[in-house]
Amino acid sequence: MAQVKQITVTAESKPGVLAKVCSALAGAGVNILAICAADAGGRGKLRMVVSDPTRAKQALADAKIRAGEEPALMLTLDDRPGSLGRVAERLAAAKINIKCTYASTGATGGNAQVILVVPNPEKAERALA
Repeated sequence: MAQVKQITVTAESKPGVLAKVCSALAGAGVNILAICAADAGGRGKLRMVVSDPTRAKQALADAKIRAGEEPALMLTLDDRPGSLGRVAERLAAAKINIKCTYASTGATGGNAQVILVVPNPEKAERALA
């Protein structure tokens, strides 16, 4: 488990927004490690964990894309039924709300990379230790 910085971009939900974000990051040599994109009411919200948050924010600013950041946790879990549920149960028992989560798994099993955004990452780390 590691604390990471999640980059957030809120923009109009329309063709080309994700392409512009990805182009700005690629031009700066920033790799996207995890991404979640959602749409609500015509607005899109991108949440990303990237290889270099500082360089990412600068590249996005240079491209006239407003971006914020917030702390998150990156966990490596076994890719099998119940792994994420056990994490959620431990956080619930510690009264820690999960604001956002997204994950990536390998097609052949093994491990899953899970991003959790919680109000207090330090408390969540203690609850999951």
